[in-house]
Amino acid sequence: TEPELAEGTRDADDVAGHLEFRDVSFSYPGADQPVLEDISFTAAPGQTIGIIGSTGSGKTTLLNLIPRLIDTSAGQVLIDDVDVTDYSRAALSKIVGMVPQKAYLFSGTVASNVRFGAPDATDDDVWHALETAQAHDFVTARQTHNAAGLASAIAQGGTDVSGGQRQRLAIGRALAAKPKIYLFDDSFSALDATTDAALRDALAEQLTEVTILIVAQRVATIQNADHILVLEHGRIVDAGTHEQLVESSTVYQQIVASQVGHV
Repeated sequence: TEPELAEGTRDADDVAGHLEFRDVSFSYPGADQPVLEDISFTAAPGQTIGIIGSTGSGKTTLLNLIPRLIDTSAGQVLIDDVDVTDYSRAALSKIVGMVPQKAYLFSGTVASNVRFGAPDATDDDVWHALETAQAHDFVTARQTHNAAGLASAIAQGGTDVSGGQRQRLAIGRALAAKPKIYLFDDSFSALDATTDAALRDALAEQLTEVTILIVAQRVATIQNADHILVLEHGRIVDAGTHEQLVESSTVYQQIVASQVGHV
């Protein structure tokens, strides 16, 4: 069984969302090789950080350290210069909004799913979040059991909507909660290129004072990020803008070349 992670006591008041990884490593107990090794970077409010790398390079593990789904084996993850282990669970859930690749929906309605992390959100708040998440049109058109739109039913696990719709509803849920740090773990993978681009444009327009980390397989999803981290075998092997990496990073060049026509 997983060891219970000790809980801190610090609350979420006045947190700006400045994120720092300081010499972070992570290993599973008994493993020969670390999943992450010597990871250091900063991300400030107003910045979007893209993270790319092959399968197994440690991208999801890196994100999971921020809301303390797991804890570091060495080094520190800090939010506003405070170690994440010093925050209470409730505080971290307010500060950090995470959208996993396999978005999970609960039995209920569209509205109850979007309000999961923001129970006090008004209908206007919910619609605004859905609009930014590019979910407005399909939610408006939904009709189930004589209920429509926000009141339309969602089956357990979201089995009655498509993968792309599940991802957009999960993104809407994160937006409605208004965290200071957004973590998108390949959360756009089921979206077509047009919706992906429209969603990224809407996020850039709406989320100007928060910190955003986007893990992606597609270069197109992160090419406009302020800074991109290239992970390989649990290490940051290169970092920079898309333009800089296309010029200087062999690993990034290989990723781009494998996606010619999609960049």
